Amino acid sequence: MRFLGSVRARTTLGATAVVAVALVAAGLAVVLLLRANLAGRADLQAEVAAREVASQLATGTPFDRLELDDGDEHPVQVVDALGRVRAVSENLTAITGAGTGEVRPGASAGAPAVQGDDDGDDDGDGDGDGDDDDDGAPGRGQVSGDVHHSTGTATVNGRSADYRFAAVQATTPAGETVTVYAGAELQTTRDAVGTVARAMLVGLPVLLVVVAVVTWLVTRRALRPVAAIRGELAEITASGDLARRVPQPRSRDEVADLAATTNETLAALERSVARQRGFVADASHELRSPIASLRTQLEVAAAHPELLDLRGLTDDVIRLQDLAADLLLLARLDAGDRPVRTEPVDLAELVGEELRRRPASGRDLTVHADVAGDAPAVMGGRGRLARVLSNLLDNAERHAASRIRVSLAASADGTRAVLRVADDGPGVPPEDRERIFERFVRLDDARSRDDGGAGLGLAIARDLVRAHGGRLTADEAPGGGALFEVQLPGTPDT
Repeated sequence: MRFLGSVRARTTLGATAVVAVALVAAGLAVVLLLRANLAGRADLQAEVAAREVASQLATGTPFDRLELDDGDEHPVQVVDALGRVRAVSENLTAITGAGTGEVRPGASAGAPAVQGDDDGDDDGDGDGDGDDDDDGAPGRGQVSGDVHHSTGTATVNGRSADYRFAAVQATTPAGETVTVYAGAELQTTRDAVGTVARAMLVGLPVLLVVVAVVTWLVTRRALRPVAAIRGELAEITASGDLARRVPQPRSRDEVADLAATTNETLAALERSVARQRGFVADASHELRSPIASLRTQLEVAAAHPELLDLRGLTDDVIRLQDLAADLLLLARLDAGDRPVRTEPVDLAELVGEELRRRPASGRDLTVHADVAGDAPAVMGGRGRLARVLSNLLDNAERHAASRIRVSLAASADGTRAVLRVADDGPGVPPEDRERIFERFVRLDDARSRDDGGAGLGLAIARDLVRAHGGRLTADEAPGGGALFEVQLPGTPDT
């Protein structure tokens, strides 16, 4: 059963079955056409033989002087209108399916009934010929244009066989109308059809075997790169070495595309694993500092209670708590977490609330808000959008010299809300404007650590914006400094 489950086996069986059906259909068509052709040929031979004898009668040749076939090829029987046998082939000893069963000249078996199974009137006028008499018989010295065919048997020289008989009427110059029956043997036709049928019965299985073998070999060759890809993937899975790549064939087909896509997937997986390992290492490093500080302070407090710094201890706990919350949020975003509840959020109202609730930074900073009234509402989680704005403002406060500007407006086409947070600090170098969104990246590492930053704020902000279908970019502010721009799609009715 496993054999039948392989692509190679199914392809071979399917191709063989299709070819078998096609060959059987073609073979039947050939046999039927051949039989019809040979049957028509027998009818024609019988008609030619009958017309030759009828022509002799029409020209006045007496019955006893007719040049008749001896019966070996075309047995002939001539019957008059009263059913009397006027002439027969020399070696004909028995006949059926013709005018009468008698084979002795002068014998009578009643009026003959000219019966046929096809043809009929050849000239299309209903009476056989334009010169025939009103009763359907040809005129004096003429041969009827009509011919009728029938199937019967004849015994010639003691051998009986099936024949196809043609019946043609002729009228002698004396005015006597007779019917000439001439036969063509059917055994030759049947032998030819049987020979072709037997040849097909023998050749069909041989041809199917050839088709199956060729299909099996061609499919094996075509699937060989797939087997190599599968084997390499199995080794990569067993070794865990994501730096390895599957072999890519030189052909420009679907297998080559599969190999290329597989290598791209492995490269993306390698980058993802490296990123995850770096994240774990960075998180461990960031957690180590507050935990070590807490342990030191607790050990000092245990030995010297009077030296306990409650404020510093509280700040370290808060810092550790915030860092744990950021790491948990990033883990959820990586897992594809989306807000449980989404609703239309008025960003103008959100900006006002965030600016009002923020405590004084202890520095002489001016925060200017420019909120346009046409900014569209956006769909999302209010708390997470507030977190985006809070992180951007925290970053701006950390780097601004004296001024922060927050603006909110609609995009040019009116379908998106554009939120900008700018400061007059040193700005972000062009080569670092994407790197600052990576996790645990701090361009001014010493100052960020002193301020309690772990390099996660901008990374969290970008992930949250992407989760809402928007984008977050960094640029240079018009008056110098850093400019962070958030674009979010408006609500569907915008």
